[in-house]
Amino acid sequence: MKRLESKVAVVTGGNSGIGLVSAKRLHEEGARVLVTGRDAKTLDAAVSTIGAGTLAVQSDVSRLEDIDRLFAVVHSKLGKIDVLFANAGVAKFAPYAASQEALFDELFAINVKGVFFTPQQAIPQLNDGASVILNTSLAASKGTENTGIYAATKAAVRSFVRTAAAELKGRNIRVNAVAPGPISTPIFGRIGLTEEQIECILCMYMPRESDA
Repeated sequence: MKRLESKVAVVTGGNSGIGLVSAKRLHEEGARVLVTGRDAKTLDAAVSTIGAGTLAVQSDVSRLEDIDRLFAVVHSKLGKIDVLFANAGVAKFAPYAASQEALFDELFAINVKGVFFTPQQAIPQLNDGASVILNTSLAASKGTENTGIYAATKAAVRSFVRTAAAELKGRNIRVNAVAPGPISTPIFGRIGLTEEQIECILCMYMPRESDA
């Protein structure tokens, strides 16, 4: 029997990158998987990649009505949730001195508001003993040029994890964060960086010999 046989897993931003790979692994372990994303075309492709029985909901986590609609679908089609991976997020970068309000609002709406309210709205549908994972970043604790707004959003997510874990422990619901460094996913192709700039970001997070 597979480890997650008959369990229900929901992955936001499961149409590409880390979310897609995670959803595929959950499916391989026997879970009934539902993924979300903003783009219908990549969602359709994700369903084919993940495997038979996968469900998809087109949803923007920055919109509370979309989050409500997502969990209405989960309730009607899958029932209670055993694994929730709040993964949906965006990465955009600008120097502190040149950062604009529009960029601040966009990143906080998706990376903070969306990641805060997704698990919150799921609470009534979580099974006791469920696992909730929030995707933060190494950037939350490493000061790196041009990441001021992005890093702040991920630091906020790390704070949510601590609070939610304390409040949900009575139901044995585990709340954890994963904090990856830069990973080669399609997100790099959507943020307008050159190959040289991407390589520079990767180098920033590589350990120096003196750190080894």
